[in-house]
Amino acid sequence: MKLHVENLQKSYATKAVLTGASYSFEKGKIYGLLGRNGAGKTTMFNCLADNIPLDEGSCYMEFDGIRHPTALDDIGFVFTQPHLPEFMTGYEFIKYFVDINRDKISGPVDIDASFALLDFDRADSHKLIKEYSHGMQTKVQLLAFLILRPNVILLDEPLTAFDVVVAVQIKNLIKSLKNDHIIIFSTHILELAQDLCDEIVVLHNGTLSTLDSSKLHDKEFENEVLAMLTEEKIT
Repeated sequence: MKLHVENLQKSYATKAVLTGASYSFEKGKIYGLLGRNGAGKTTMFNCLADNIPLDEGSCYMEFDGIRHPTALDDIGFVFTQPHLPEFMTGYEFIKYFVDINRDKISGPVDIDASFALLDFDRADSHKLIKEYSHGMQTKVQLLAFLILRPNVILLDEPLTAFDVVVAVQIKNLIKSLKNDHIIIFSTHILELAQDLCDEIVVLHNGTLSTLDSSKLHDKEFENEVLAMLTEEKIT
C-alpha cells in the first residue's frame, strides 16, 4: 500500500504555500514531515484530508500496483487543536463515533478497554469533554482514529500536549501501528523526528525533499537538515 502525492499546489491570496510538492509514502514506515513554523505542514495535511481544496495536483492510493484517488475513508487526520463536541462526555463521543462508523469497523469495540489503552481513567471518560485538558482531548481524538484504523494516519504535532510519560506511551502506540498503516506526523522538532521516524521528509519552499534515512542518527544529519531549512529561496 502506498500514498502518492503529485505536484500539490496551494496558495492563499498572493502567498504560495505548496508549489509542486510530490512524494510517495508506503505502508510499514513512520514518516516525519519536518519544516519550520509556517512552512505549510498543516496546509498539506488539510489538502490530503480533503478539508481544503488543492489548486493543482493529485493524491492517489496504490494497492497491489493499482491506483485510485484517495477517498475520505482512506485518511485519518489528528489535529493539533482537537475538534470535539464539548457537550458530550468522552465515552459518549466514542460510542457515537463507533455507531456512525459501524460499517467501517471490523468486529466489536470495547470502549472501556480502548480508553484504558491510552491510560485514560474510567471516571474521566465519563466527564464532559469541556472539562478535559488539551492533552486529554487529543487522546480522545487519537482514540477515534485508532478504532477506525484508516489506511493513512496524519498526526499534526501529535506529542506537544502530553507530559513525558504519556508522550512515551503515545510514541510506542504509534510504532505499534506502522506495519498496517502509512503514518505521517508533522513536527518542527528534529530530535522527535529522529527518535520516532523511519524517514524524514522536509517541506521547504513549498516542495518536499527527502534525506538519506541511513544518516538519520549521524552527527552530521542535524547540520544537513539545518542547511536545507535555512537555504534561501531562489527566485
